[in-house]
Amino acid sequence: MFLFRWLWTNMEGYKGRYILALCLSVVCQVMFLVTPMMSQQIVDTFIMPEDAAYIIKTQSTLLWQMVWIMIGFTFLRTVIQYSTNMLYEVTSQALIYRVRKKMYENINKQDATFYDRFRTGDIMTRMTGDIDMVRHSVAWIIKTVIESLTLFIASIIYFFSMDWLTAICLIALTPVIFGVSFFFKKKVRPMYVTLREKLSLMNTAAEENISGNRVVKAFAREDYEIGKFDEKSVDYSKANKRAALTWLDFFPIIEITAQALSVIQLLLGGVFAISGRITVGEFTAFAGLIWTLANPMRNIGTIINDFQRFTASANKIIEVYYGRSKIADREDAIDLPERIKGSIEFQNVDFSYGDIQVLHDINLKIEPGETVAIMGPTGSGKTTLVELIARIYDVNGGKVTVDGNDVRMLKLKQLRSSIGMATQDVLLYSDTIDGNIAFGNTSMSEEEVVRCAEYADADGFIRKLSEGYETIVGERGVGLSGGQKQRIALARALAVKPAILVLDDTTSAVDLETETHIQESLRNLDFPCTKIIIAQRISSAKDADKIVILQNGTIADVGTHEELIQREGYYREVYELQH
Repeated sequence: MFLFRWLWTNMEGYKGRYILALCLSVVCQVMFLVTPMMSQQIVDTFIMPEDAAYIIKTQSTLLWQMVWIMIGFTFLRTVIQYSTNMLYEVTSQALIYRVRKKMYENINKQDATFYDRFRTGDIMTRMTGDIDMVRHSVAWIIKTVIESLTLFIASIIYFFSMDWLTAICLIALTPVIFGVSFFFKKKVRPMYVTLREKLSLMNTAAEENISGNRVVKAFAREDYEIGKFDEKSVDYSKANKRAALTWLDFFPIIEITAQALSVIQLLLGGVFAISGRITVGEFTAFAGLIWTLANPMRNIGTIINDFQRFTASANKIIEVYYGRSKIADREDAIDLPERIKGSIEFQNVDFSYGDIQVLHDINLKIEPGETVAIMGPTGSGKTTLVELIARIYDVNGGKVTVDGNDVRMLKLKQLRSSIGMATQDVLLYSDTIDGNIAFGNTSMSEEEVVRCAEYADADGFIRKLSEGYETIVGERGVGLSGGQKQRIALARALAVKPAILVLDDTTSAVDLETETHIQESLRNLDFPCTKIIIAQRISSAKDADKIVILQNGTIADVGTHEELIQREGYYREVYELQH
């Protein structure tokens, strides 16, 4: 019932149309009885009597009225059926638009642990195939259930109004259908859950291969990746066949039972008509409406099939739809009245990824306007440390403060809009270079975009491109070198004029001359800014106000370049290796 309440909630604004569609479905199915009823009257009144010719001659007007009523009701039923289908379609499309919009908003608000837990291919499956299954359920499954029930019940009532014994004989096989359907539902449900997982794995394999196509080509692993995808595809195909074949195991029983209705109607109906228990017209009506019992029986399997698919898909959607980020604004969050100054302090900070301790007892204070470099071996927690400032993750112990306020007490939008981040792994969007630089501040003027590019030493190569700043870069920046992408990412980070600038190995792919130009530009920004530079090269860190050395998740040393090269430790070792 929860799934249906969820659907009903998301029909806001279209509930009236959906109720109207359901009502019209009922009316439309009841109208199917008109033609057999008229046929019964025509047969009994104008065909079977001994003086049929005389009756037709004297009551031809009544005969034509009945014929026109049949034609008129058929036409009216067609119009109602078309209108009903349109209402179902409009409502279902509005529903999935609302659900998809809500899901996408929720996905964007999730914290990093959400993306650690869910695969990209799985999320895409939920946003596409699963949502379309929900639309199919609203537009067709529920519609089919209502129509089948209405037709079945209306026909049974009409049959009993003609002859109760014939009606009982015809519905005697109904319990068999319901018994078979119950066992089918019980057996097929887990299969569709598995089928949904297999589809997700196949989509994930495809997404990873397409995203990493350059790596695949670089290592000549096309055949391997094709084989891996083929394996997932085969698993999905097998799961699909297993579910389909399960239905085929039950289908003959349902089909034989449905066909048996025609045999019962022909034999018993014929005997009752000959014996005079029912009229030939009633026999004709029974024959004309036997499909109204057989079709709903046949539909039971399809309905159960689709409903199990719907349940599996809807549960996956709801998991994301109602998922809430653990990192969110508190109700008593502080609304900062002015620009952040850029003071940062880590107080006894601990952080873990699950059971893996990454940072332990970190104590560090950074003054506004300072330039701080963070160095350390791979895996020492450098990137994680700066991500705690923007609340990409939250600390497990201790606290991080900005301008004396615990970051967990600040509004996320205010906090993150005050931080500019440029990482080594650059993501550029399929947009113009101008659009990528102005991503965080779309109201920027062209002059401001150029100035940010000049700070990042990117203006020179951008102007040499075919369309300059209007050049469309490929997905993820395809067509640009690693150093060019890093400089555009740096310009993007500077474009928001952040109070805190985080550069995570941002100049690792540029030459020393370009790095020197960028460092000089960063020293002469036209806005106040606290800079945190994660670096592997001494040249990137040596001019910092202080250099923090992280080892094994703790601060091993802090000092200036001159101080650190005078004492034993990680920094001096790196310095000697690089010089």
